[in-house]
Amino acid sequence: MQRRRFLQSLALGSATALTGVPLARAAGSHALPPKLKITKIRYYAAPGYTKPLFNQARGIVEVETDGGLIGIGEGGSKDTIEQCAQMIIGENPFRIEHLWQYLYRGMFYPPGREKLHALGAIEMALWDLKGKALGVPVYELLGGATRDYVECYATGYRPSKAKTEEERARDCIEAGFRSYRIGPTGGNGDTPFDFYENAKKTIDLSRRVNEAVGGSGKWAIDLHTRFDTQEAIKICQALEELEPYFVEDIVRSENPGIYRTLRPMLKVPIAVGEQFGDRWDSNELIEDHLIDYTRFTLPNTGGIHEFQKLAAICETHYVGMIPHFTGPLSVAALVHVLGASSPVRCLMELAGGEPERPAYFNEDLLNFKNGKLYLNPNPGLGVTFDPKKATFIMEVKENTKYPHPILRAPDGSIHNW
Repeated sequence: MQRRRFLQSLALGSATALTGVPLARAAGSHALPPKLKITKIRYYAAPGYTKPLFNQARGIVEVETDGGLIGIGEGGSKDTIEQCAQMIIGENPFRIEHLWQYLYRGMFYPPGREKLHALGAIEMALWDLKGKALGVPVYELLGGATRDYVECYATGYRPSKAKTEEERARDCIEAGFRSYRIGPTGGNGDTPFDFYENAKKTIDLSRRVNEAVGGSGKWAIDLHTRFDTQEAIKICQALEELEPYFVEDIVRSENPGIYRTLRPMLKVPIAVGEQFGDRWDSNELIEDHLIDYTRFTLPNTGGIHEFQKLAAICETHYVGMIPHFTGPLSVAALVHVLGASSPVRCLMELAGGEPERPAYFNEDLLNFKNGKLYLNPNPGLGVTFDPKKATFIMEVKENTKYPHPILRAPDGSIHNW
C-alpha cells in the first residue's frame, strides 16, 4: 500500500510539472505525499586509487532525498562536485533533464570537460535514484532493451598466462571477446620516443597480432596520439590490408578538424573521442562522417541522457560507438544506456579483460560472461554502495548563498543567461 502511494506521488509530481495542475486536485482525489527533494550530496574517494587521469576518475557521489532514497554516481572531483551540488539542494530529483540544463547553463561559461565529469556523476546518481524509486532498472526508463548484451573488447588480458602480445590476443579471442586492442610500441618510461623507429615496430606488431587471431577485425590498435601526422598516416596505410576493427586516436585531439585532411587519405576505420565531452565536442566529426566510431564515455559526456542524445546522432549518421572504459559504476551505467539506445554497432572496453569489482560496490554490479556484458535487471543501476569501504571527502546540504544567473523562458525552460 505504501509503495502504491509512493508511485502515485511520483505520477502526481510529473503531472504537476507538465500541466501546472496537481493530478489529485484535478481528479478530486485525496491529497498525496509531496514530491521528494534533494537534501544532501556526499562525495567519496575510492581508497587506494591514485591515478589523476580525468577519464578514469573514481569519485563516488551519493544524492540523498528527504524520503530517504539515495542514488549513486561516479566521477568528478571535490571542487566540481561541490559547485554542482550546491546548486541543486532542495530540487526535485526526478526532473533529471531540467537539473542537467540548470547545471550546464547555470554559470556564464559553458562547463569545461572537468565540470562535465562532475555533472555526469550527479546525473548518473539521479537516474539510479529514479530507477530505485520506481523499482525498475535504468534501461527500462530509457526505453527498454534494444539488445541482449553488449560485446566487449579487451585492452590487455590479465587472465592469460602468455608471455607475448600475440598469445595474449589469441587467449582473449578464445575467451569470447570480440576483439583485442593493442597499443603502439614505445612511449613508456623515460626513454625518448623515436617516431620513425616506433612506427615501423608498431606496424610489425600489428601484423603479428593479426596473424595470431586470424584477422577479421579480431584486433584493434590505439595510437595514443603519440605520432605526428606523417608517421600516423604511414601506420594507417600499412594497416589497411590487415583490416583492424578500428584505429584509435591517430593524432592529437586538440584540433578535430585535422580529420577533414586525414579522412580522404585513410581507409582504416577511425575511432576518436575518449578525450571529448558533450555532443558539441563531437557532432561535426559524426555528422561529416570524419570518423567511424565514437569513443566518448560516461561520465565524461555529462551524463546518461546526454550519452543517449549522442547515440541518436550516431544512429542518424551510421557511426558506431566504442566507449572508453572508466570506473566500475560508469561501466555498469554504459551497459544500461547502450542496452537501451538505438541498435548502433557498439563495443565496450574492459581494461585487462576483467570487470572491476571494488569492495565498496556489490559483486553483481556487472553481469559479465564469455566476453560480453549483459543488462542488469535490478532497480536503478543495480548498485549498492558501502560508504564505510570508501574514503569520505565532503557533504553538501545547503544551497549556494549567492544567486546564479539563470534565464527562464515563459514556459519555464532554462536558457543561457
